Amino acid sequence: MTTSSRTPDADVHPMFLDRWSPRAIGPGPLTDAQLAALFEAMRWAPSCFNEQPWLVVYATDPGSPDHQRLTGVLVEANQIWAGRAALLMILFARRRFSHNGNPNRHAGFDCGAAWMSLALEARALGLYAHAMAGFDPARACTDLGVPEGDFEAMAAIAVGPPGDPADLPEKLRAREAPSPRKPAASFLHRGRYTPAG
Repeated sequence: MTTSSRTPDADVHPMFLDRWSPRAIGPGPLTDAQLAALFEAMRWAPSCFNEQPWLVVYATDPGSPDHQRLTGVLVEANQIWAGRAALLMILFARRRFSHNGNPNRHAGFDCGAAWMSLALEARALGLYAHAMAGFDPARACTDLGVPEGDFEAMAAIAVGPPGDPADLPEKLRAREAPSPRKPAASFLHRGRYTPAG
């Protein structure tokens, strides 16, 4: 069961309700200050042992060779809209801790924190960020020169100013609205997990 509106069930900062992932994202351009602020927000995300295991390969200027290279690793359905985004990036997680070489099982979790920091900073700047699972992780490593043995491709991310939903294919236009949320009770278990039913 999902909540049908963006009305929270408890008091929460409006920034959480304001953040969503549209596909109608414009080409920009973004200023150097905006880019710096987005990446600085990621820099301050928390991480295990302060490892900051994220690596970002990014491109601006839709149509440029760098942007086309990143667009090329996306599935076709995402290329349609994300190929126009002012900023396109692939977020990678470093598989091992730099201080001891041990596997870092928290790297994906930490990259999620970096993504959320970026997404919230984007909204503070009047921009939108949309993370995607629809891309080829192996090709992302190969095409972007990232050693797959050392890094795992976690997500593709498109960032830009609000775009015009009319520019989207009709199928995507119909989905262009914030997603509902399950109630907190659906994932909360006091003291011990108790399966539903």
